[in-house]
Amino acid sequence: MSWGTELWDQFDNLEKHTQWGIDVLEKYIKFVKERTEIELSYAKQLRNLSKKYQPKKNSKEEEEYKYTSCKAFLSTLNEMNDYAGQHEVISENMTSQITVDLARFVQELKQERKSNFHDGRKAQQHMETCWKQLESSKRRFERDCKEADRAQQYFEKMDADINVTKADVEKARQQAQIRHQMAEDSKADYSSSLQKFNQEQHEYYHTHIPSIFQKIQEMEERRIVRIGESMKTYAEVDRQVIPIIGKCLDGIVKAAEAINQKSDSQLVIEAYKSGFEPPGDIEFEDYTQPMKRTVSDNSLSNSRGDGKPELKFGGKSKGKLWPFIKKNKLVSLLTSPHQPPPPPPASASPSAVPNGPQSPKQQKEPLSHRFNEFMISKPKIHCFRSLKRGLSLKLGATPEDFSNLPPEQRRKKLQQKVDELNKEIQKEMDQRDAITKMKDVYLKNPQMGDPASLDHKLTEVSQNIEKLRLEAQKFEAWLAEVEGRLPARGEQARRQSGMYDGQGAPTANSCAQDRESSPDGSYTEERSQENEVKVLATDFDDEFDDEEPLPAIGTCKALYTFEGQNEGTISVIEGEILYVIEEDKGDGWTRIRRNEDEEGYVPTSYVEVYLDKNAKGAKTYI
Repeated sequence: MSWGTELWDQFDNLEKHTQWGIDVLEKYIKFVKERTEIELSYAKQLRNLSKKYQPKKNSKEEEEYKYTSCKAFLSTLNEMNDYAGQHEVISENMTSQITVDLARFVQELKQERKSNFHDGRKAQQHMETCWKQLESSKRRFERDCKEADRAQQYFEKMDADINVTKADVEKARQQAQIRHQMAEDSKADYSSSLQKFNQEQHEYYHTHIPSIFQKIQEMEERRIVRIGESMKTYAEVDRQVIPIIGKCLDGIVKAAEAINQKSDSQLVIEAYKSGFEPPGDIEFEDYTQPMKRTVSDNSLSNSRGDGKPELKFGGKSKGKLWPFIKKNKLVSLLTSPHQPPPPPPASASPSAVPNGPQSPKQQKEPLSHRFNEFMISKPKIHCFRSLKRGLSLKLGATPEDFSNLPPEQRRKKLQQKVDELNKEIQKEMDQRDAITKMKDVYLKNPQMGDPASLDHKLTEVSQNIEKLRLEAQKFEAWLAEVEGRLPARGEQARRQSGMYDGQGAPTANSCAQDRESSPDGSYTEERSQENEVKVLATDFDDEFDDEEPLPAIGTCKALYTFEGQNEGTISVIEGEILYVIEEDKGDGWTRIRRNEDEEGYVPTSYVEVYLDKNAKGAKTYI
């Protein structure tokens, strides 16, 4: 089966067919090129999609990716990024293995086709030339034969005419012979041309055309084979990345299987656990039998003396709960005497009646009424750290010691800060060691540099290390303070009560026990009118230790000697000068101070008060 023998007369059709084959190949190249563009575009869109949902650095989103579900999603994004990379590989391989090679092959085909059909046209032109030569010799032979016939006829006519001279007859005979000779020459030329044409035609149809068409056939078959190979390569390029794509999908499945709902729930606990204990039960407050200010089993002094550490206050007043009252005011409330002051002695020896009988004119009032009256009459004072925290939040700043956070969250933040500072210290120490080594090198090899030029840098690094160490010590102190207040982490399962065991630490160990979360994650004071708070009356949280003592508003002179034996009172000697820090509120007692450690109440009638008019809160008596 050969185009040279079967299609010897289909030169033009073969020319059209081969051109169509090249067009098909170019169309396939265009198809593959567009596929590579689609793969690149798809990969780019996948990468942009993965980048769009990646967590922002140093943002809240980055903290969310500690949960297993978010980690799985992050793994999915990373796998999708690798998945996009495989589509880029597909595009690159198709471009290098198919598009580029086929484009080069098409150029070679065009050149080869052009050369083969040029040879075919050249053979055709040669055959046309031979045919024209044959036709020319044939026409000349035909013309000469006709001329020879006419000359012969003319000679015979002249020879038969008796009136014609002998010379004319001879001339006609010679002319007829010439024409016959010319006809013979034309015949020989025509025969030669015909023989040559037949030979050329035989070579054309049996040698030249079959050879040219065979080359064209081989070229077309190579084109067909090559496009088939390209289609196989097209499939293989896709198949090569299938295992890697499968691994990407397996990675997504593995990440999904690693999701642990229990672990995420535990992380939620660690993220939002405040470290506070839930409030205790609210006890019934019976208003039908008001409390009497007498020394009884229900009084604060007896409860303290009997080892009962808790005192409950009714909570329907609009005042704040007591853990959030300023410490000095709270101490003055709870430690003031629970009985009317004794009258001044009538004799010249006041020491004879140090704690005289109670005045019958003094009317007893319930402790809860006194507490509520105090809360209503006085401005609602927040604890010092609450005030600092509120001011910081209003200014948009976070306290350096994270005191605005609950204990557990504060501990975690402080630990994180300590770790960061330790890393910075280590980094600076490594830099110092490197500078020291460089200085040693300069000392051994002065031509490499001046060792003195590194002294300034070495001093600067050392100062940075010292600053960081001081900063770390500060945060470690805060961390130790917080960890000292929190129970041991291994004993969390045993914490079921509302107070700590052992040393009588108060349940309200920070000013944030009655806080609620605000939308921005900070904590604000909750103004509750219904809640009761169970507190320990034996001690107070060192949260209030930062408070300054109440300022003196005047002085007083003891008119009589008074021996303070009850809780909250202080002994004075006649003639002693002391500072007044809280004037009589109408109950007959005045709060005084001897020094920073000694203060208490004395009967107002036992002292002569000199108030400072410029002092804050002082009143002028007329």
